[in-house]
Amino acid sequence: MVFRNLIFTLMDLKRLLPTILRDYVLPLDGVHGVAHWARVLENGLHVGRESGANLEIVSLFAVLHDSQRLNETTDPEHGLRAANFATTLRGGLIELSDQDFHLLYKACEGHTHERTHSDVTIQTCWDADRLDLGRVGVTPHPSRLCTQFAKQSKTIRWADGRASFHVIPDLVRVEWGIELS
Repeated sequence: MVFRNLIFTLMDLKRLLPTILRDYVLPLDGVHGVAHWARVLENGLHVGRESGANLEIVSLFAVLHDSQRLNETTDPEHGLRAANFATTLRGGLIELSDQDFHLLYKACEGHTHERTHSDVTIQTCWDADRLDLGRVGVTPHPSRLCTQFAKQSKTIRWADGRASFHVIPDLVRVEWGIELS
């Protein structure tokens, strides 16, 4: 069942991406761009399988959380803009229950300024993003992560190695049809 839902979610993301990218103002290959979204997705699925998070929400968070950034540096309102952007897609490209949409909204809105949350799905979203800090030269610290699985040194090493070397996951080209340099 999880595998079937994952395939369905990946197909939904492929349908959603053109709408997200239409108004995306930063370089696709920037530090907050498509490769980052894909690593956050892979981090989230990796952590989420262990944490019991809702993988559909984690997947949507991955492609939405930085989609409304206006620059690559300081942009404290980008999470709120991403949450509001998700609201405009609801009932069309995003179909979630009220409860699940609230989790997605909260995950996007709070991902830069909130430390933790009581919900494991939101925790997993934030861990997925924080595990990719190596792309900007910061090694994730366990005290800044929420879930026990993400805090493990082997999880941090795995994610940080991919982020530090700016790995472009295959799904960017193969599933999403996006060519990055």
